[in-house]
Amino acid sequence: MDMYGNRSARRSGRGRLRLAVTAVLASTLLLTAACSGSDKASWQGGGDTESTTSSAGPAAPEPTLSTVAVTSPAADAKSVELWSEVKYSSEDPANTDVVVTNAKGTEVKGTLDKDKNVWVPSDSLAWGTKYTVTVTSPAAEGKTNTTSSAFTTMKEPSKIVRVTSFLGDGQTVGVGMPLIMKFARSIPEKYRAEVERRMTVTATPAQEGTWRWISATEVHYRPKTYWEAGTKIFYNVQLKGVQIGDGWYGRSNLTVDLKIGREMIMTVSNKTKKMTVKQDGKVIKTIPVSLGKKSTPSSSGTMVVMEKAAHTVFDTTDEDPVNGYKTPIDWAQRITYSGQFIHAAPWSEGKQGNTNVSHGCVNVSEALGEWLFGKTLMGDVITVTGTEEKLKNGNGWTDWNMSWEEYKKGSYLN
Repeated sequence: MDMYGNRSARRSGRGRLRLAVTAVLASTLLLTAACSGSDKASWQGGGDTESTTSSAGPAAPEPTLSTVAVTSPAADAKSVELWSEVKYSSEDPANTDVVVTNAKGTEVKGTLDKDKNVWVPSDSLAWGTKYTVTVTSPAAEGKTNTTSSAFTTMKEPSKIVRVTSFLGDGQTVGVGMPLIMKFARSIPEKYRAEVERRMTVTATPAQEGTWRWISATEVHYRPKTYWEAGTKIFYNVQLKGVQIGDGWYGRSNLTVDLKIGREMIMTVSNKTKKMTVKQDGKVIKTIPVSLGKKSTPSSSGTMVVMEKAAHTVFDTTDEDPVNGYKTPIDWAQRITYSGQFIHAAPWSEGKQGNTNVSHGCVNVSEALGEWLFGKTLMGDVITVTGTEEKLKNGNGWTDWNMSWEEYKKGSYLN
């Protein structure tokens, strides 16, 4: 019994040892499987099914590209006008770029407004030319989304209007000089505002000014007060390809650089029969004058010197064969279209300073006429006061013969 019992006890002890080892082994396997992240553990009841959990977390989403498109001009559009804007759409407009190239691949200068999603050419495009628009928007991880579209501009039309400037590059003119643009045909009123927008004036130093339509074929520009002495003026007229009539287009663009000289103001009083000449605010000469007699009075108002001729001939015989005259004249300076001048009149020197005997002109002596001629510039100001007749606006460059408020009414932008 004791022997048998002892044997049984030993067997029982070994059995408990094997159970303990097995339990430890199983526990180790479970711990190993849990730490290893194995996706197969059939003894855990998973069989060959994939585990639904992973320590790597959810997969990162694919980067999304910003969508871009050219919305105008339409793809492959023909006969596009030369100043057409390029419009586009983008989901990331702040970081979107637009490049326009011509048929040779040269980039066209323009201004990109990212708030309005529009590109505007800095100058008119060329007639009958193909252009390519490329719109690019960046995306994540260095990727970009790019789209291209092409269009072709209109051919040069048969109905084109020549636009000219009275003034040219490099001229120096007086402080009252208006800028003058002329058109080869009448511009309908509905197009005049756009014409004004295309004619920009830059003055240095800056001065307030505006355009005024003198007629359907002529428009002037003046500042609020006389130009400051020494002002540099640049004006840019961009009318090539711009509609300026029903079926008519501007022929070309032009630019003008010029300068305002010293300030010279001439003031003529009929009461005193004298002209006071001021340069840069200081009186430099007082000149006796004879103005128009009562039957042919001089005009009272503010005018400017329009043209100068050292020697010319006044001939009125075509207008008045009976009472007309033909007379050589020295040191003539035109101030009205109707034929009023400042000029030398040696035949009236005895009357100058006390009696009016002219046909409407401002008569001065031969010597003072030459002196004054040598001092003046086209655009210098002359104001005549106290005569029997008022200056009619339009009889010459009468831009200063009206108030600023009245002058502004002639603009289609004010």
